Amino acid sequence: MSLPVAIVFLPLIAAAMTGLFGRSLGDKLSQLITCLALLAAAALSLFVFQDAVLAHHTQSIVLLRWIDTGPMSVSWGIRVDSLSAVMMLVVTVVSAMVHVYSVGYMAHDKSIPRFMSYLSLFTFAMLMLVTADNFVQLFFGWEGVGLASYLLIGFWFDRPSANAAAIKAFVVNRVGDLGFMLGIFAIFVLFGTFDFTPVFAAAPQMVGKTMAFLSWHPDALTVTGILLLIGAMGKSAQLGLHTWLPDAMEGPTPVSALIHAATMVTAGVFMLCRLSPLLEYAPVVLNTVVVVGATTAIFAATIGLAQTDIKRVIAYSTCSQLGYMFFAAGVSAYPAAMFHLTTHAFFKALLFLAAGSVIHALGGEQDMRKMGGLWKLIPITYALMWIGNLALAGIYPFAGFYSKDIIVDAAYAAGSSFGYYAFILGVAAAFLTSFYSWRLLFMTFHGKARMDAHRLSHVHEAPPVMLVPLFVLALGAIFAGYLGYESFVGAGQAAFWGPSILILPIHQALANAEHLSWMVTHVTLIVGVLGIALAWVFYVVAPGLPGQVAGTFALLYRLFLNKWYVDELYHAVLTRPVGILARWLWKGGDQLVIDGLTTDIPVAATRALSIQFSRLETGYIFHYAYAMLFGVVGLVSWYLVVRP
Repeated sequence: MSLPVAIVFLPLIAAAMTGLFGRSLGDKLSQLITCLALLAAAALSLFVFQDAVLAHHTQSIVLLRWIDTGPMSVSWGIRVDSLSAVMMLVVTVVSAMVHVYSVGYMAHDKSIPRFMSYLSLFTFAMLMLVTADNFVQLFFGWEGVGLASYLLIGFWFDRPSANAAAIKAFVVNRVGDLGFMLGIFAIFVLFGTFDFTPVFAAAPQMVGKTMAFLSWHPDALTVTGILLLIGAMGKSAQLGLHTWLPDAMEGPTPVSALIHAATMVTAGVFMLCRLSPLLEYAPVVLNTVVVVGATTAIFAATIGLAQTDIKRVIAYSTCSQLGYMFFAAGVSAYPAAMFHLTTHAFFKALLFLAAGSVIHALGGEQDMRKMGGLWKLIPITYALMWIGNLALAGIYPFAGFYSKDIIVDAAYAAGSSFGYYAFILGVAAAFLTSFYSWRLLFMTFHGKARMDAHRLSHVHEAPPVMLVPLFVLALGAIFAGYLGYESFVGAGQAAFWGPSILILPIHQALANAEHLSWMVTHVTLIVGVLGIALAWVFYVVAPGLPGQVAGTFALLYRLFLNKWYVDELYHAVLTRPVGILARWLWKGGDQLVIDGLTTDIPVAATRALSIQFSRLETGYIFHYAYAMLFGVVGLVSWYLVVRP
């Protein structure tokens, strides 16, 4: 078995073993099997990364012929190139740390084998997605992570809120997946194949071609790209299809770290980068990606300003950072998008797991208004949260500084109106991100303790099994940006990425970003420092100031607190009318018309007739004698009448 195959299927084997035999294996053995499988996969990913990226050895491993019918032929294979090798390394390392962390965090849960099995199943589906060699296999992994996320978000199924969140995530993603499926169908119609290599090779010949739909003849690549973009928007929680992401915080904290840091939500970004040889010839799609990403970045950042749940603040931060990755791809800075995806995986997983340590220390409390004064009680978690926040705010020399800075620079260097739009909103979102992330830290760890005395007396640092993964992720949050800059987006990017990413010569945003002025290249650092300073004033120096500001700008505060009322808007415009229509079709159409005419009336008539016939069965012999006599008379009469 080759290393890439082992990396992909080790999590599946672990998931099957713990899922099928978890009760027999027990909690400890189930944890050991899944953790060892993921640690082994992470170690093997290092060798694959060295082979595929540093040694430039790309390969496509065909496992079996999957679909072979008529003109459609699909193989089940594993594509190993720079893009997939980076994703394999990121996914397995973060997932391994989450698995180990879960040993401590879920220690008292009654369904540990099931939880560990779901985590490993999710990792397998994500690995299938990033190593896919064709659109059908990509869709298999795409739906696999959707299924696993449903299971993980609704893991505590005895909680109505968790069930509702899981269903919401599943349904909202189905909207995006419909666009994704239509995009895949369009690919087959246009190119006659689902395999990436021939599709990408034929993309230049499709420029200017149209496709017929009813009476319209739209540009083929534009329509296909927009449909695929809708799928990416659903998975990566972009504006309009983002509503599932905050509610997904109902799942256990390790789930939040796994889904919202390096895996599921980055699938859309990965897909856009994978499809760069296709999207480069569809400028309308790229401009749409810029608008969607930049708008999402500022939209989610404003909501994060007013949230009080520690996990929801980090969740909206994820949504905002995904917007950065999107508009980076939109200005053809795909390496910058992947760079931020990689660094973000480390510091965002660190922040989620550190938040889990806080929740663990407080016995399940997630409301930041009921925290405060914790830095002396859990100093290790406090220090690790500092590292994660410095990286998220883009402070030098932490990882976020390098990756966020190059994205904003590339947007400016694109020189287009769409690029300037992304630059302005990206800078504004960077300031807001710095402010609300440090608002989280100051409200949680500084000031007076706002929890009750009983809870305060039980505050304790997390056990080593939870802290060790945090230290590993902290190393990535500190050094990933510095170590990866030259290879990902610097002078060595062409050799690093090879043919896995295509950037046409007319799209030079990333190259031009190296020649910008000092003020432009350091603007994210400047606004990051300003955001931290403002948060310090608001929540440490003058803690009464936030309430005064919220009172002065009450309308704006309620708008941000209620998430721009997007859920309420959807409920009024979509959910409620569709519910009313569905109820009418159920009561009036199904029960009254369909059941009434085809089922209820014939059944009622048959029942009434059977009741009348049953009355003939009286049990009296003379009644039966009369019946026989009438029968004989009737038979003889019929014989005499009809006989010729």
